[in-house]
Amino acid sequence: MSNSWNYDRALEQIDKRMADVETVIIKEYGRDLTLESIPTNTAYRVDAVHLYADILNIGEMLNVTKFEGTDCHKRTLRFLDQHYRAVQRVLDAVDAKRIDFHNQRLHAIFAKPYNTEEDAEKSRIQRAVATAQLMIDVLAQTSDLDEGVPAAKVRVGIDSGRALAVNNGRNGYREPLFLGNPANHAAKLASNSAVEGIYLTNVARSKLGLEESAKPEKVALSAEEIAACQDAASLEITVDAIVKTWKDDLANNPIGSFEFFRHTPPLSTMDIASLTPANSRRQEAVSMYADIDGFTGYVAEHIDENTEDIVRVLHVVRAELERVLTSEFGGRRARFIGDCVHGLICEGTAHSTDEHASVTTATLLAGALRSSFELCLERLQSAGRSTGTLGLAIGFDFGPVSVTRLGKKGHRVRCAISRNVLESEVQQARCSGTETAIGTSAFDVASDAVRELFGSKRRVADLDYNEAVEALADKGEPSANVVRDAIAGAPAIIRAESREVQPYTRAPQY
Repeated sequence: MSNSWNYDRALEQIDKRMADVETVIIKEYGRDLTLESIPTNTAYRVDAVHLYADILNIGEMLNVTKFEGTDCHKRTLRFLDQHYRAVQRVLDAVDAKRIDFHNQRLHAIFAKPYNTEEDAEKSRIQRAVATAQLMIDVLAQTSDLDEGVPAAKVRVGIDSGRALAVNNGRNGYREPLFLGNPANHAAKLASNSAVEGIYLTNVARSKLGLEESAKPEKVALSAEEIAACQDAASLEITVDAIVKTWKDDLANNPIGSFEFFRHTPPLSTMDIASLTPANSRRQEAVSMYADIDGFTGYVAEHIDENTEDIVRVLHVVRAELERVLTSEFGGRRARFIGDCVHGLICEGTAHSTDEHASVTTATLLAGALRSSFELCLERLQSAGRSTGTLGLAIGFDFGPVSVTRLGKKGHRVRCAISRNVLESEVQQARCSGTETAIGTSAFDVASDAVRELFGSKRRVADLDYNEAVEALADKGEPSANVVRDAIAGAPAIIRAESREVQPYTRAPQY
């Protein structure tokens, strides 16, 4: 770990990751295939219904107190743990597959009955709608007022179609990831508003014979439409049965009391796989989201032809972004969320966080991520791979963050939650593929140099590593000056268009 970015190191590692996926295998998903532990160089085309469910009142839990102390974090984690267990019971009962449970957001798919059966797609949508309502009804009964845990307010988005399943995760933490329109559109429907209900895309609505809408995100299914799906699906499980099983499970496997401990920086040494409620981590840190902008459209364009390049681009870019975060800047990947990387970074000691240094390092990290991203695209293009018009949208904020794993032993999922985690995602969402944004909490504790760099809008375009170092060093930021002074001369770079080594004519890449 050097808290600096180096062109030659990045080039070497990117080329290694490209070698991992030089040969890519695309398969059609069916009865005899599993989505667990998909090889790095393999992807499945899957026809399925995608369901996303957002818990809308997660922000209320985190803001129950004016000061973001341990109490609101404990209540929020108990809230999420309780609902994760209940939702998993529902999915197990209806033979659906949980793809991801990221803080307040669930992603599940319905692949059965398979696409070779008559009216299979309509049946899958009906089953998804019936399951969504079952989930809503179950979660309405899982409050724990004695512990300050309310019932969840849920908004569900559903879409249907063909998507690409690839490996999501590294280093022993692997699960399937779905790329393409149905997953993306369902996610947007679920997160588009604070209004509860079940919402279908026009694709899904048409399969059920429902009238299409110019704004499907505003048209929740009616009680009659939901009842029709419930009748057709004929789920062999009831709300009462799920709630009883869930309560029995809690009695046999109680939610542990959440206890927090600091992790001595760098966060890259944090072993998230070993965390439990009684052994959770909490400290002030920077939460950062780096999202590959335009990737959904890129997938839609290539999913039927040139599919292999989707796998190549995703693997190379995500692996390099994680390497920069962890190996170069000592950060910790909380998780991959689709084509987005969520990372945490902290400067300080075992006893306290250096907020000023943490935000400065995060600014340099954001620049380094963009430099590596651009180099990934150059190398992929020079190898003849199609990369479309992709960009990188980065958002970050600062504040206390809790990291743990939820669920019972053997079935835990990782969780990193706080107000600034939610806000860092908001900051990322307001960026185009060339922009980086900083949240108000990080902006408030940042140095004058960082505040001037981001400006009053707290957003800057084309902030690569070189630009970040130069801008901060010019304003006297000590850490940036150290980096600039340590490097002399400009390295050579390989121009993608000519593949010839040429002198770098811009300011040096540090």
